[in-house]
Formats: sequence, C-alpha cells, structure tokens
Amino acid sequence: MDSPSTTITSVHPDIIQTHILTRLDGPTLAAAGAASSQLHALATVDKLWRDICTSTWPSLNDPTLQALVSAFPGGHRSFFSDSYPLLTHPLDQYHGQSRKIPPTTSSPTSELISAVDIHYKNSLIFSKVEVTETVTGWFQCSPFRVDLLDPKDTVPTPVQYSVAGDYKWLSHLEDTLTLNWILIDPTRKRAANLSSLRPVSVKRHWLTGEVQVRYATVVGGDRTVGSEVVQCGIVVTCAGKEGGEMQVREVNLQVEDMEGRHLNGKESLVILQEALENGRRKIAKGEEGKARYERYLEMMGERRERRLRREKTLDMVCIALGVTIFLSFWSYFLFR
Repeated sequence: MDSPSTTITSVHPDIIQTHILTRLDGPTLAAAGAASSQLHALATVDKLWRDICTSTWPSLNDPTLQALVSAFPGGHRSFFSDSYPLLTHPLDQYHGQSRKIPPTTSSPTSELISAVDIHYKNSLIFSKVEVTETVTGWFQCSPFRVDLLDPKDTVPTPVQYSVAGDYKWLSHLEDTLTLNWILIDPTRKRAANLSSLRPVSVKRHWLTGEVQVRYATVVGGDRTVGSEVVQCGIVVTCAGKEGGEMQVREVNLQVEDMEGRHLNGKESLVILQEALENGRRKIAKGEEGKARYERYLEMMGERRERRLRREKTLDMVCIALGVTIFLSFWSYFLFR
C-alpha cells in the first residue's frame, strides 16, 4: 500500500522558515516565494531579506542604512530587487539619437548615498558608506565625482603585489576582485548597483606604476547632455612594492559622456535618478559587463569617426568657398 504523499503544507512553518529558507540566496528565495501563497507569506519576512542583504553587501550593516532600507516600500526585499540585478541598457536602441528625460514631479533628493563593498576571492577588503549632498551650487556646477578615500589614506589588503609576470597578475585581479557600488536615493526610496561587479579593465599606469581597476555601467543619457548613453565609471587605484601587500589608494565614481567629458553634478543627478527609478535591471552573467563596456567603447569610436568626417567635410566646404571667393575677386579686378 502506497504511503500518502507529503506536501509543503504538511511541514511546520517554523521548520520551513528556520531550517530551509535561511539557507537560500536571494534569487532562490524570491523564486520560492512565488511557488505558493504559504511560501510567499514565509519568504517575505523582512528578517530573511535583511540577513541576505547584509551578507551580500556588508556596508548595509551601517545603522543609518538599516533604518533607511527598512523604510523602503517592501523593506529589504525591495532593496534587494533594486540592487542585486545590475543596470543594463540597450546600447544600439537610439542609433545616435539622445532622448529627453521628462521632468520628475516628486521632490528632488537633497543627497545621494553610496554603499560600496570590494571583495577579493569573496573576502571583504573594503567597505564604506558615503553621503553626497546634491543641493549646493558647488555640486551642481562642478564635475560629478564621489571619492571614498582621502588623498593620504590607504587600505591594506591580503593581496600580494606583483610587478614580475605583469599580465598574469593583472588577469588574476580581473578574475578575483569584485566591487558593488549601490547608489541610494533616500527621498524616493530607490537604489541601483552602478558597478559591473567584475572589472571591465585592469591596467598599470605607464607613469606611476599604479594599477587601475575599472568597473563600469552604461545607462541612458539625456538630450541636454547630447549623448544617447553615458558611462558610470568606477576606478579603484592600487599600489605596492614587489612581494609586499597591495594597498588601495583611491576609489572613485564619475559619470562620463561619449565624448569623454565628465558630467557635472546637475547633469549627472538627472541621469542617475532616472536610472534608479526606470533603469532596466538584469542579473549579470560572466563577462557580460565587460562585453557591454567594449561595445560602448566601439560606439565612442564610431561617434568620433562621424564627427571627424563631418569636420573634414566642413573644412573642404570652407576651403572651396574660400577659393571660389578668391577667384571671383581676382577675376573681377583682372577684367575690369
């Protein structure tokens, strides 16, 4: 005689919540919550999502951030759905035509909060929360830049610095050094990860010898900027001596258009708030972020070539016009 089948409803909710759901990562927990109404009720408990968020991004252990994230419409679950998938943008959608971002009707934010975590082989080596005010004239008019370290500060790491075997060591950093830069709008209760998670390039500066690790996310631009897409570029600068420990000397974020111009605070704020509220999000896979960045560089090159062709054509027209005017005057005075 067959034994009766066991369903999830026959398992005590405390066992499910304490011994099963606590072992799941964020995407799996979200999928489990969609399986049934009972699992949905158990999987949306904020403590589960708070533990997942703080283990994924240790910077969220900051008490101020804890209170802020708890005030999100869906608490930590809402924050996770905003921040775990990376921002993505259809690079070839506009074909050279920039869009116009509609003005927002909600109150503008007076500050942006950055929650940044850097891991080496899944071990945390740097974590910081930085608040950037957005209302002063200095912020509005100056190039937008968020620096997490003072010029004299350095952060020690367990990474052994190497100069010999340069290419192999730089490739090692590209494979093992991950970064999350979550930008939070405390007014609208929205967040987004501006990082590509894995580096898009790792290069040694030819003059200083410092290693610059770049992470980048491409988001939609604005007609007022004149660029269909812009790059949120994050650079981690590292230095050290051969065989000694690698030190992090600089971590910064800037927004750059396709002409290579760093946008100011006012321009960047409009674009970043649009990305936080309406930007597409997608769980990153492997080298996808690097491939998108390389496509962005190709688009920059294509844009530069178009500009050079236009300038060359304009130069030819100006030369032809000048020659025509000269010949007209010469003929006039010759045959008077």
